[in-house]
Amino acid sequence: MNFSRRNFVKTTAAGASLLTLPSILSAKPTKSSDKKKIVCVGGHPDDPESGCGGTLAKLNNLGHEVTIIYLTTGEAGIEGTSHNDAARIRKQEAINACKILNAKPVFAGQIDGDTVVSNDTLKHLQNLIADEKPDIVFTHWPIDSHKDHQCASLLTIQTWVRSEKKFSLYFFEVCAGEQTMGFRPTDFVDITDTQEQKRKSVYCHTSQDPPGIYGCGHTSMEDFRGRELGVKAAEGFVMMTGKGMGGFSVGL
Repeated sequence: MNFSRRNFVKTTAAGASLLTLPSILSAKPTKSSDKKKIVCVGGHPDDPESGCGGTLAKLNNLGHEVTIIYLTTGEAGIEGTSHNDAARIRKQEAINACKILNAKPVFAGQIDGDTVVSNDTLKHLQNLIADEKPDIVFTHWPIDSHKDHQCASLLTIQTWVRSEKKFSLYFFEVCAGEQTMGFRPTDFVDITDTQEQKRKSVYCHTSQDPPGIYGCGHTSMEDFRGRELGVKAAEGFVMMTGKGMGGFSVGL
């Protein structure tokens, strides 16, 4: 595929009618053919759940199909535990969390703390996402202090650019200010009805100190985004567009 600037503009124009969060949230599918495919790409187990678990639960509860792709299995995430043991523990925690969210877990096989953006890892993620045939994909905001989050985001952005089947791409935030930086949402989702479901999925990650996860700003984030939307609790997102994302220019 030719990724010239002209080709990118044409692709962007062709994608102007892609599914958006407001449109998918406005109507419940009445038949099987109306169901949409949702994919979330996170750096580690607990990132998708804490970043957009309420929205994923809401979309599934409406009748859509949700898949969570974990770039790593959190190998370096349990102090004093070997990578193999930590991966086994955290993979099961992710599976348990996906049961709460009614999502399908997929593991991309990269190593926590040692993630790589390369032609091979891009091709692998492209294949994983293409297998799901998504209508909407969520991933990390690329301006993040955690390298693994950046890798997950960049690989997903490049997949979006190269995808034969175009999908809408949205970025979520985690630990705002400490990890995600410069995040100004273009879209909000009311998670008042799924806030507890999200919390239960986060608390499946017992090895990661769930109260600490919420203490890393997530309680205040849900409250603040809710105040911006005028509801009890909300999650904020930035939609990827061809002209840029929240002032962050996209160049090819």
